[in-house]
Amino acid sequence: MVQGTDTIEESAFLLDLHHRHDEPLVVTGAMRNPTLAGPDGPANLYGAVVAAADPRVRGGGVLVVLNDEIHAARRVRKSHTTSPAAFTSPGTGPVGLIAEGRVLLTSPLPPRTDPLAPAARDVRVGLYTVSLGDDGTLLEAWDGRCDGLVVAAFGGGHVPERLVEGLGRLAGRIPVVLASRIDNGPVLTATYGYPGSERDLIGRGLVPAGDLGPYRARLLLRTLLAHDADLETITARFSAFIR
Repeated sequence: MVQGTDTIEESAFLLDLHHRHDEPLVVTGAMRNPTLAGPDGPANLYGAVVAAADPRVRGGGVLVVLNDEIHAARRVRKSHTTSPAAFTSPGTGPVGLIAEGRVLLTSPLPPRTDPLAPAARDVRVGLYTVSLGDDGTLLEAWDGRCDGLVVAAFGGGHVPERLVEGLGRLAGRIPVVLASRIDNGPVLTATYGYPGSERDLIGRGLVPAGDLGPYRARLLLRTLLAHDADLETITARFSAFIR
């Protein structure tokens, strides 16, 4: 599959949630179009074909191949706006490389979760990014306007104390998932206990996102809500992404 690179990390993850086959689905694109010096599209297409044909990546789900690197859809990030080496997998690195026309695996393929059926209905899932000086006014604007919410919190899953009551109220009405705006590393579950810490927020009903960043967490929550998943099911699905 070929597409623009701006949203590859999201579309690849969404495809991976639904992919049911042992044959890999490989996504690629180009950082330099043919009007620029050193266009990378042809090499990326070649690398994608090489990866798709290799039996060692069978069962790997959806993969992203650019710049002679093979990334798992669960982990890949676009980390630069222009570089041909824009795609990385923070914390783990690529699962493989393309060299001399063949695949060199560098780490095990990540475990796959049970595939989800296509969305049964349309839902609205918000994404709220916590920032310095946040007084919670914009958080209140989501109340009654979405079916679920993902909170991109500080660090390992922390928010200012003034947001705690509002988040607790929202979590009593809709599923609220706690992710980290860092998008590298897991949300904590049992380290800090002060008001606004991960233990406090989870105790108020927020669902930890594991090692999913906020964009992926939103896609997973949206897919689950489109199947009318209850909070127990949502929590169980996200727990599969805790390393």
